[in-house]
Amino acid sequence: MSKPSENGTSLSGAESLLHTLVACGVDTCFANPGTSEMHFVAALDAVPAMRPVLCLFEGVATGAADGYARMAGKPASTLLHLGPGLANGLASLHNARRAQSPIVNIVGDHATYHLQYDAPLTSDIAGFARPVSDWVRRSASARSLPGDVATAVACARRSPGQIATLILPADTAWAPAERIGTLGADTPLSIVSKATLEKIAGLLRAPGRVAMLLRGDVLHGQGLQLAASIAAHTGAKLFCDTFAPRIRRGGHHPVIERLHYRGDEVIRQLAAFDHLILVGAEPPVAFFAYLGRPSWLVPSDCALHTLTRPCENGPDALERLADRLEAKMYHSAVRRAVATPRSDEPLTPETILRCITTDLPEDAIVVDEGLTSTFPYYDLLDAASSHDHLNLTGGAIGSGIPLSVGAAVAAPARKVVCLHGDGGAMYSLQGLWTQARERLDVITIIFANRSYAILEQELDRVGACVDGTRSRRLLDIGDPDLNWTALATGMGVATERVTTVAAFRDTFGRAIRATGPILIEAVIA
Repeated sequence: MSKPSENGTSLSGAESLLHTLVACGVDTCFANPGTSEMHFVAALDAVPAMRPVLCLFEGVATGAADGYARMAGKPASTLLHLGPGLANGLASLHNARRAQSPIVNIVGDHATYHLQYDAPLTSDIAGFARPVSDWVRRSASARSLPGDVATAVACARRSPGQIATLILPADTAWAPAERIGTLGADTPLSIVSKATLEKIAGLLRAPGRVAMLLRGDVLHGQGLQLAASIAAHTGAKLFCDTFAPRIRRGGHHPVIERLHYRGDEVIRQLAAFDHLILVGAEPPVAFFAYLGRPSWLVPSDCALHTLTRPCENGPDALERLADRLEAKMYHSAVRRAVATPRSDEPLTPETILRCITTDLPEDAIVVDEGLTSTFPYYDLLDAASSHDHLNLTGGAIGSGIPLSVGAAVAAPARKVVCLHGDGGAMYSLQGLWTQARERLDVITIIFANRSYAILEQELDRVGACVDGTRSRRLLDIGDPDLNWTALATGMGVATERVTTVAAFRDTFGRAIRATGPILIEAVIA
């Protein structure tokens, strides 16, 4: 399970922690440390294989770990300071858990003998961690630390990806550990039974209208092409959930219809089908309760079936299902044309998305938290060059900039384009500083509509009666207007404000040809 250090000398707990993470394949740490973590910070000089990335807010660190995991397919670690530091990162961890992203949180705590004094920063760290963690442990000593770290990584790597939180008292850092933990073999994914495959194959062969709802790794890689082959062979319709963590889109890749954000629209989308087959997905439910509207969005006359659960091997199941159906031929999607907007058209969310669709570079990564600005025009990007699309999975807004940080660290050779509403971007704008510090190749596009537009829509949908004056001030983020050029400049990121289609396309084109971070504030007409 563990081995002595190579030179035979004693390792401190902090050194064993970092060596164990690297030995287990975790070589990137998004950090916002404090006093209790200083020995772990100092130990970085002895472990050059670990890349530390400083984030000025813990929500950026945890969100970046989410973006990294989605693109790298393996966990990063975070380094957070005590309970308040972890608490600052909870919203992004909520999103990461919904994305099933593997993350190892390292959370420092007071030394074991200091806890009895109830110092000002003492808190129930495990209590904070449990709602957003699949595994929580407090290390008892430096000697048990290597095994705890290896177990945390193993838990994070378990399918589907999980969040492991390891709490480290400060004295575990300076005490001798002497060992480096090692990772055992990964637990193989569960394989779908032959009986399940036969049932689903029979369903697809029989008369009836069938839809398949996809999530997880079947939305990128070979699984996506297999699903498209099955659909082409059987006439089934392919959907992905509203906020799929990662989906391969554009170019020759299959076009997968996204379930709508609004529950009424989801019911309309599924109304035509007799059967809904879940492939790594959960049944669709409404995001919120609305008076007089259903929470369960599967139509009553649509039978629900499961091909794979999230913990089962989706690509393998689709391959075996395609074998049974003799549906292994994949036909590339036909790209529909999207007209580039004229220079004299107003700068709107639609014209911005049309510009991006036309000019997006091959193999880009699109991080999408445009919400009301991008929801209606999601389909446009199916006509763009091949790219990966990362969504806001858990609904906790403000994750777009952190996700773009993590994605850019995980895939430094690829251009990252972050689409963000102006209100949500304020939640974690500190991530712009990390983009600048790490020289990350990210284009951040701010849709500046000066409002929490999605909340204005929700105010009407929930049936709240307002007279439109005092209450609307909680939804309007003008007076004063946010100055994104000043904000980005203050974070060290190059920036331009654009108000016309011609200016947007020119600026976006130059940003694509350049490297390094840039923010484009697009003032919506």
